[in-house]
Amino acid sequence: MMAVSSGSKEGGGSKVMMDNGKYVRYTPEQVEALERLYHECPKPSSLRRQQLIRDCPILSNIEPKQIKVWFQNRRCREKQRKEASRLQAVNRKLTAMNKLLMEENDRLQKQVSHLVYENTFFRQHTQQNQAALATTDTSCESVVTSGQRNLTPQHPPRDASPAGLLSIAEETLAEFLSKATGTAVEWVQMPGMKPGPDSIGIVAISHGCPGVAARACGLVGLEPARVAEILKDRLSWYRDCRTVDVLNVMSTGNGGTIELLYMQLYAPTTLAPGRDFWLLRYTSLLEDGSLVVCERSLNNTQNGPAMPAVQHFVRADMMPSGYLIRPCEGGGSIIHIVDHIILEPWSVPEVLRPLYESSMLLAQRTTMAALRHLRQISQEVSQPSVSGWGRRPAALRALSQRLSKGFNEAVNGFTDDGWSLLESDGIDDVTLLVNSSPSKMMGANLGYNGGGFASVTSSVLCAKASMLLQNVPPAILLRFLREHRSEWADSSIDAYSAAAIKAGPCNLPGVRAGGFGGQVILPLAHTIEHEEFMEVIKLENMGYYRDDMTIPGDVFLLQLCSGVDENAVGTSAELIFAPIDASFSDDAPILPSGFRIIPLDSTSDAASPNRTLDLASALEVGTAGSKAGGENSSHSGSTKSVMTIAFQFAFEVHLQDNIATMARQYVRSIIASVQRVSLALSPSRFGSQNAFHLPPGTPEAQTLARWISSSYRFYLGVELLKSEGNEPILKSLWHHTDAVLCCSLKALPVFTFANQAGLDMLETTLVALQDITLEKIFDDNGKKTLCSEFPQIMQQGFMCIQGGICLSSMGRPVSYERAVAWKVLNEEETAHCICFMFINWSFV
Repeated sequence: MMAVSSGSKEGGGSKVMMDNGKYVRYTPEQVEALERLYHECPKPSSLRRQQLIRDCPILSNIEPKQIKVWFQNRRCREKQRKEASRLQAVNRKLTAMNKLLMEENDRLQKQVSHLVYENTFFRQHTQQNQAALATTDTSCESVVTSGQRNLTPQHPPRDASPAGLLSIAEETLAEFLSKATGTAVEWVQMPGMKPGPDSIGIVAISHGCPGVAARACGLVGLEPARVAEILKDRLSWYRDCRTVDVLNVMSTGNGGTIELLYMQLYAPTTLAPGRDFWLLRYTSLLEDGSLVVCERSLNNTQNGPAMPAVQHFVRADMMPSGYLIRPCEGGGSIIHIVDHIILEPWSVPEVLRPLYESSMLLAQRTTMAALRHLRQISQEVSQPSVSGWGRRPAALRALSQRLSKGFNEAVNGFTDDGWSLLESDGIDDVTLLVNSSPSKMMGANLGYNGGGFASVTSSVLCAKASMLLQNVPPAILLRFLREHRSEWADSSIDAYSAAAIKAGPCNLPGVRAGGFGGQVILPLAHTIEHEEFMEVIKLENMGYYRDDMTIPGDVFLLQLCSGVDENAVGTSAELIFAPIDASFSDDAPILPSGFRIIPLDSTSDAASPNRTLDLASALEVGTAGSKAGGENSSHSGSTKSVMTIAFQFAFEVHLQDNIATMARQYVRSIIASVQRVSLALSPSRFGSQNAFHLPPGTPEAQTLARWISSSYRFYLGVELLKSEGNEPILKSLWHHTDAVLCCSLKALPVFTFANQAGLDMLETTLVALQDITLEKIFDDNGKKTLCSEFPQIMQQGFMCIQGGICLSSMGRPVSYERAVAWKVLNEEETAHCICFMFINWSFV
């Protein structure tokens, strides 16, 4: 046992209790020297520390054991301080969360009381109307008089004077607070959100109010002034925001600020115009110290300031919305966010109206985006080492903003950005735009080539389209597009895009030559909740596709991905990428292309996002085939989404016609690939004629599992599966800890089935599995062994393979202790397929 006491009364210093119970006292000078040594060499076994101790005369009369004990106590005190600080921070957070929950509970109680009162009032009013129905005066005069009374405005008209604007601002503040903390809007908890200490906060959406509205409450570790500064800078966090112009600023007598803003929002698809807003923003400080930033549209104010309509935009209304920011004890802020807008859904095609009538989509893309951005900034300030955005979070965020903004510009194609429409080829499925403006070229930095030479590329062509998808969850489809780029991308186009943004000239890409090069995903950064991440895609062995193009052997893509979580409700999914230079410099050219998938009916079916394409969903009972199929059909019919595709190509002006033809064909081929993949991933297509696409409760899947098990027992003399009780054989095979994979008996064997462990090992899905050949998963040594031993499998019926290395579909090495291969015999005792079992596998 040992204890420490600091700062003794006798001349300062400290004393340490040794194991023998005696105290050793140190002078202040010795303590100072020991502290200096501790900070210079914190590791106890440091040779440098021992050298410094020997070189320090003031410590020469202290025994090494005593110094060791002092350092041990010093480390204990530091750990105690860190733990105490952490516990204090957790306690402050829990106290603030408790306060927030209590306030939310009070608001809900008020809302319940208000609804009960309204219900009682309406009942009484209905009874009175029924009793007085026979004596009610229904003359035209009374009806007209009553209508005139109802049309009388309750508030005096507002004008553009400072007093009029202040009156509008105060009215906006009152209405906003009634939504943020009162009962002006009936809020219901957003489906899929689970409040708790680790959650993003309390998120709710409106029920029964005009337009769409969302509300969020949460804690952030930033001071109120800093929170307000971040939120008012919409361009830094709101990806759908194109521009915010502050046209006028005036101060109020109470210390507040009134601003007149004009804001434009990008359209999420190619099928509808963008939205713009003419706003008044009021920033003020409440009596309790809370900071409020509230906004509303000025469209309907009489004699107020006006903003003329802008071409290519539909003027939308923002009802009183904003941010209530309250300081928290011990630092940080409690924030209430309210977004309430009317997006004029009448102006879009009927199929898209759910996008403009969904409060859930507003919550995901706007309200929660603000809260997530604040939490990200807060963590970067407090814990920079675990923020997920590396050592340069601001630079990485700027890159993600460039990717998102560039993609939005391509999707919208505004004329004031320099885009002009090209003539159609008679089929209107793909829209082509061209941009030759100097601002576009400077914005993309297309003159950069990493070597100081200006590129001759002078224009950008965009090919874009939108398509309706059914019966496939956006998260599953987007994850497939990300992980299996070879299913839809053309390697020669990727190579051309990489070469076109560097030094030219470069020729047009030809048709695909050879196979797709390897794809390696290199993680770069991610947000706190991993709802968005950025990565670098390395496409290997690309140099041989075009002998006449000066390009490197590898192509690098900067990629931004979001919305791949199947459990998130109503989330849009995006996959945006752009070719970059291998040096990855800050001024590297970026021309983003990609996909955006937005669910159209997220509010109608909140229970069905977790649809996975594996066998597990139907393994609950042995004869669940019809039941599983019924469940799939009941959910799949309600899944609709719209996909937006946009691809940009840099080119020389004289090649415009050729590039236009190539781009149109390429996007059409991508559309066809997406349709094919969507059909394969659709739960409603799970019951096709292919035996391995069937739900596992059907006889085909059960029969295959029985053949695999009986053949293993026949050739190796032991049981493969240890079924418990009446547990189905298929369920036991599916949950087997070792990877079990079946491949066809063809000249080029391909995989036809895998259990869950096999899919995990190959990092693929059941549909994509059938595109993987047997030889693709083995390295060179494995291929030699397989070629030499394969005849033994066909003659003897089985073979044991020594441990080695194989590869997943993503190119990751997988080690296995040993493997067993055997023939799978059908009921006629003829070979149906070859089965492999990889035992004790793990990623290297």
